Formats: sequence, C-alpha cells, structure tokens
Amino acid sequence: MNQNDQAVPVLVIDDERDIRDGCERILSRMGCRVATAADGRAGLEALEREPAACVLLDLKMPGMDGLEVLQRIKQSHPQALVIIITGFATVETAIEAMKLGAYDFIPKPFQPDQLRLTVRRALERLQLSQQAARLQEERRRTLSDLDTEKSRLRTIISALPLGVLVTRPDGQVVLLNPAFCQMVGLDPAARPGGDLSTYLPAPEACELARRVSLGQANQEETPSLEFTTHDERYLLAQATPILNEEGKGLGAVLVLVDVTAFKMLDRLRSEFVAKVSHELRSPLSTILLQLTLLLGEGGAPRVEGQRHLLVRARERTQGLISFVRDLLDLSRLEDGAGWQEPQEVHLEETLRAVMDSLSTQAEIRGHQMILDLPAEPLPALTADPVGLESVFNNLMANAINYSPDHGRIQVTARNQGGSILVEVADQGFGIEPEKQALIFEKFYRVKNEKTRYVTGTGLGLPIVKSVLESLGGSVSVASEPGRGTTFTVVLPAGGC
Repeated sequence: MNQNDQAVPVLVIDDERDIRDGCERILSRMGCRVATAADGRAGLEALEREPAACVLLDLKMPGMDGLEVLQRIKQSHPQALVIIITGFATVETAIEAMKLGAYDFIPKPFQPDQLRLTVRRALERLQLSQQAARLQEERRRTLSDLDTEKSRLRTIISALPLGVLVTRPDGQVVLLNPAFCQMVGLDPAARPGGDLSTYLPAPEACELARRVSLGQANQEETPSLEFTTHDERYLLAQATPILNEEGKGLGAVLVLVDVTAFKMLDRLRSEFVAKVSHELRSPLSTILLQLTLLLGEGGAPRVEGQRHLLVRARERTQGLISFVRDLLDLSRLEDGAGWQEPQEVHLEETLRAVMDSLSTQAEIRGHQMILDLPAEPLPALTADPVGLESVFNNLMANAINYSPDHGRIQVTARNQGGSILVEVADQGFGIEPEKQALIFEKFYRVKNEKTRYVTGTGLGLPIVKSVLESLGGSVSVASEPGRGTTFTVVLPAGGC
C-alpha cells in the first residue's frame, strides 16, 4: 500500500493564501495528506470529493462564513474534527463554535508549534475514537461492564481532560472520570452506582441527562446547557444518547467542559467596551457641536467652498456617536442591566412617537410612512418604554435607510391570540435568503452595490433581538431581494 494512502486527510479552508500554504507545509511534514480551499463553498465541494478526518476552518470569510460552513460539515460529515482558525477569537464565537460541534480553535496569528500541537491533539482524538470503535465492535458488552473491566477504553476515558459521565436509561450512573469529579466538586474517589442527582449539582443538567438517556432527544443534535457550581465555576454540559440497533435508548454520555475562563474574558470585554464607549462619547459630542456651529444656523456654511466637507464630517461624527450609543446599549443588555423599570405602556403611543421622530428623515428621502392601527385599542403592556422605543426606532430607521427614494413604509399593529403583532414593511432592497439568518449577529451588515453607501453599525438588529427577548417577545424577518422586507415583532399581550 502506498504510504500516502495511509496519511490522515486534512482540509484547510481559509481565504488567505499565506495561511493555506503555511498550513500545508507544516501539516505535510507531520505526515498528513493536505488539501486546501479558498472559501466555504470550495471547501464543501472538496469534502464531497474526498472526505477529510480533520478540517481547519477560518471563521471570517467572504460569502459563506465559517459558522455556516461548520454547520454543513457537521450535517454531512459528523465524524470530521473541525478546528476553527480565527483572528477574532472572542469568547462568544468560541463557545458558539463548540456548541455547533467544533473540536477546538486556534487564533491568528499562530506559530507553527501552536498549529502542530492543536492538530496533533485532534489526530490523537481521531485515533482514540477509532480505537474505541474497534473495541466496541470486537466485544459487545453492557455499560455496567465498563465500570469493572480494566480495558483500554476505561483508561482513555479516565485520562480525558473533559468531564465524562455515563448513565443507564433509569438514570443510574455507571461510569465517571476524575475530571468530572474535579469539575463538580466530588470526592476524587467517588464511585458510580448512584442516581444522577447524587453526582450533578444542577437539576436542569440532571433533567437533560435523563431525557437523553431515554432516547427522547433529537438524534441529529447534541443537546447542551450551561450551569454553575457552588464555587461559581461555569460548566457547559453536552449529552449524547447511546442507542441500540432499534434506536432504543440505552443510556447517555454527558460531557462537561469548563468555560469559566471564557466567562471571565467575556466580563472583561464588556467592561472594556463600556469604558471605551464612555471615553469616546464626550469628545465626539463636542466635535459634533463645533461642526454644527461651523455650518451655521439652518446649515449655511461659514467656511465658503467647504460645505460638503463639513456636512460629511458631521455625518461621520453622528455615525460614531450612534455606534458608541449602540455599544453601550448592547453592553448593558448583555450584562443584564436592562433599561428602565417596567411600567404600563400603550403601544399605539410608542409607534406614533417613533414615526413622528423619523418623519423628517423620511420626508427628505420622499418616503411615505403609514401607521395602520386596529379600531379597538390594543391591550396595555407592562414593559420597558425606552426598550420598546429603541426596538421600533431601529426597525423603522432601517426601513428608511434600506429603501430607494420615494418608497412606501407601512407599520401595522394588531391583537392576535393573546399576543400583539407589529409588522414593519418596506419596498426596499431586500435581503438574500442565505443572509437573513445572519442579520441579527453583532456587527453584521448586508453589503452590496445598493447598500454600500448606507451608514450603520451592525448593532441595531442585535439590540432589537436582545431587547425583545428580555421582554419575552421575539422578532422574525421575511424578505425578497428587490421587493422589500417585513420585520414581525411579537409581544405577549398584557405584560412583558
């Protein structure tokens, strides 16, 4: 057999050629058979031609981004280990990638030794998985036998840095490793044999493990949740069902990952954003005031021949102030601080106020704005008025900005089955179907020839989603390129 046929196939998907070439050189010297692709679609096509055991995937690429590629890989090639390569190694993206099935991640720029270490761990994981599969095929045994048999599989599980717990369908624990005991604060000498509640401090984690043990979870997904221990450690639990040939649940494997460091970094990030935003807001407001004074009353320029420069500077400064405001709002929401104390709110008044505040902006563009309210008054809401106003201000402002001049924007509110529905519809540029799932991500903006002159922060819609979720509501989008977009807000009638 050719030696190259025995090499582990590895695929590198990255839009930077230097990264692809560098990974290929390093991994080839490790004995891997390396293929490369310059974007997500090319990578998926390469996987169809030749499946890879390990995939190095850039998170930020033009067109299809890394998270979408990761989802497709896990659907079509669930056994492949995916290592995320990113220059934006935030806590949020790392945890989200792990939830979607990523094995590990490595931040750019990285040294050759970092790449070798990360890939070597993945290849060792593959070897262990293959060895475990061979052992299972060679000797079929019950989960209870695993606790007493001195096997290679038991040794492997005991040496894993992740916490592992195995259950039977009735919730009895038949196996746990030292890492699990250490994470949840159990005695290292703890033995299996008891009920789940004896080993797991979080009731919600127990319920997840019981449900998966009985085979009641979706087999195509890996259910997960986060919980905290008594010593304020943050753990991510992922449960995988063990099924027989008939699909009946034989138990579950619960894996714990310690994400405390990620949470601490996230907290530091939020504090940093809040501090920088506060430091920026004051000088920017001063600059905006000075530019307004230079332009004079009614916008008449005081510096002849330079009006367009001053107007452009004022627009950019206003954009920066909006960006700072959005950062503060988002940081406040993520920290759970919210806005104001809930109070009685009449939605009709909020919608009229927002529409009035945007009327001048709409008139400049020649837009027709229509508010359609039901004949019967809508139920009063117990909600945060500033938060609700922020929601509809963002949605209506987007409708104005992302529509060609002389468009029609209609806001419709109605009472429907115990909920209040508000639709903000425009006849604007529209959103491609593959981008509609991305518009609620922070800093994401739809960019094309029609929208490249539209200024924005990419934080408006994430703020809308966060506010509505905090109020117990939701937002969805329906759009067709060239024909317009409709955002639908659902609020629980009577209170939020």
